[in-house]
Amino acid sequence: MKQSSGTEELSKPRSSHGGERGYTSLLAGATGLIGSALLKQLIQDPLVRSVTVLTRRPIEVTGLGRANELSKLNIILASLDELDEALEQVSADVVFCTLGTTIKIAKTREAFRKVDYEYPLALARFAERTNASLFSVVTAMGASSSSSVFYSRVKGELQDALSGLSIPDVHVFQPSLLLGERASARLGESIGAWASKGLRFAMVGPLRKYRPIKGEDVARAMNLAASETIMKKAERKENATAAMHYYPSDKIADLAVHTTG
Repeated sequence: MKQSSGTEELSKPRSSHGGERGYTSLLAGATGLIGSALLKQLIQDPLVRSVTVLTRRPIEVTGLGRANELSKLNIILASLDELDEALEQVSADVVFCTLGTTIKIAKTREAFRKVDYEYPLALARFAERTNASLFSVVTAMGASSSSSVFYSRVKGELQDALSGLSIPDVHVFQPSLLLGERASARLGESIGAWASKGLRFAMVGPLRKYRPIKGEDVARAMNLAASETIMKKAERKENATAAMHYYPSDKIADLAVHTTG
């Protein structure tokens, strides 16, 4: 495993088009609730041949995997404002984006939009430019560019922008209220999760997508969906028509259960 600044010469993960089983990956957002779980899963997944992480602060690798698994990890320390320069020598079959913040943390709408719209879109354009097979991103339940709620509208605008890119496959994960230990607590989410747990028994049928979901389960679903997509492409030996795939919270939960048996 190596941690380097974005200005140093970096190893370049290669595409799997040569017939080698599995895929190479790039992850942005590895220190968040979903991203930290996804990082650990990617490192331990034998189908993932390399994991490149773009992060602005160092990552503690203890407990992420065994020594032989950690050898496929490359950490690039750089600001997302320097994304193009930092990733100049990088390519990946799958680009994962788990970036996200809140107005409270971001302080302003402009800062929120940068994290939840501008950075993910820049990563998607990187994926398009470097011929990645798949871009996988987390938005939110209720995301819509026509929403009167600023948070949901920004997420929806990102989804609309992604639909205009020429990436072979785009996976959009739309979880409901997230459960799990965060580095910084979010009071609103904590209260909402507590209340939702009490109503969980009533959230069936059409209401099932409103059940709170663990960040770890979202990560697991992202990993499984990516693996299945890449393996199917390898079996076909060709790319299918470009498509966007949406995963609402109930479908995410189904995928996570399928993964764990």
